[in-house]
Amino acid sequence: MSILLVILGLVLLVIGGEFLVRSSVALSFKFNISKMVIGMTIVSFATSAPELLVSLQAALSGSPAIAINNVIGSNIANIGLVLGITALVSPIAVDKSFYKLNWPVMMLFSLVLYYFLYNDNMLSFIEGGILFIGIILFLVVLIKMSKKYEEAELAEEVDELLSVVSNFKIIIWLLIGAASLYFGSEWLVQGAKDIALSIGVSEAVIGVSLIAIGTSVPELAASVIAAAKKEKAISLGNLIGSNIFNIASVLGLTAMITPIPVTEPLILNRDIFWMLAFAFVLLPLVFIPKKFEITKLKGLLLVAVYGVFMFLIFTS
Repeated sequence: MSILLVILGLVLLVIGGEFLVRSSVALSFKFNISKMVIGMTIVSFATSAPELLVSLQAALSGSPAIAINNVIGSNIANIGLVLGITALVSPIAVDKSFYKLNWPVMMLFSLVLYYFLYNDNMLSFIEGGILFIGIILFLVVLIKMSKKYEEAELAEEVDELLSVVSNFKIIIWLLIGAASLYFGSEWLVQGAKDIALSIGVSEAVIGVSLIAIGTSVPELAASVIAAAKKEKAISLGNLIGSNIFNIASVLGLTAMITPIPVTEPLILNRDIFWMLAFAFVLLPLVFIPKKFEITKLKGLLLVAVYGVFMFLIFTS
């Protein structure tokens, strides 16, 4: 029953996330917001909604370890699993914005999160607010920088067909998205807690593994299919952006609604260091030995290290 709850929860999160993105974009067109701004802000926040609902549901239901490790595990999985497997299918090109903006910002947010948690074993309302203000400032910088480029190029993921959707359909999509995200997050967290109890592992372990991998599966599937078809696979910038949003908007907003205590020592003693290591290693990986490309060999290395991480969290 617990496994069924987890599977149903993940399916509803995928459905809810898709409907929320579509309704948010369609609504934004109604307010004459530019495609560039929609692509960089509305879509980014909407695609973080499943992770936000999972962390919020976990924090409110007395499982703060799942709330934190959902994000830590997702950030590790985005690099070790999604990027690694996608690169195995087809090498990924890296542009210069990686080391000029995206990577430094990801490292900064990751280190700030570590400091906030280490400082008092708690992510408080004020700390959550600082993280959230940080993501707003980051988006302002991104939008200003992006005005140098063609809007169509930057907004290729924004479907123009959504500009002619009726108000009634937008409301229906919003309701379906909201309901799916609510029940999906509730079932996923409940199922995961039951599994942790039945197999005798901590909620932190389930959060950093099962839930994190589960919420990364849609992204992984889309990336691998695109790479296999020789279409534009997921960019490194998108993955790093997802990691930044996970920390700043998911944990930031969750902490602003309810403070998140660190209840399990392994979160600070082990898991967050793996997140920092995966984030840091991207820089030398991009430059050595073949510059500005995540090759198949580098992808294999990332997947292998991710496998070691999974082995260690279940055996230690």
